[in-house]
Amino acid sequence: MTESISERIAAIIAHDIKKEGLLGNIDVHKTRELIRDAGALFIDVRPPKRVEGENAQEAGIKNAIYAPYPDFADYIDELPKDKTTPIVTGCLKGWFANRVMGYLELMGYTNVYVLDCPVDMLIEVHHSHTEK
Repeated sequence: MTESISERIAAIIAHDIKKEGLLGNIDVHKTRELIRDAGALFIDVRPPKRVEGENAQEAGIKNAIYAPYPDFADYIDELPKDKTTPIVTGCLKGWFANRVMGYLELMGYTNVYVLDCPVDMLIEVHHSHTEK
């Protein structure tokens, strides 16, 4: 039996309601915890014009890739094969990150979150912990 698109979306929303945070939006500390303790993939999806300085991958954040939203489809092969692997998406205001979270969930990923602050804040926290 094939699931309709509306059934699939309803199931994704029901799953998101049960996630930590507000529908899967998590703060910088929970993001760092998922990266450090659960091996989460972090995807910085900011378009190039929205990146000031370095992206998350250039900043040396463990398991981070830079997959700008306009080119996101080109990075599908870099996604984990295990669809239960935690993934956190991030951008400047959450708009692109939320879209990418939806795409990932439609692709069958079940453990997807959105960083609820700008990626630059995650990079700042990362640098402050690595400089010690």
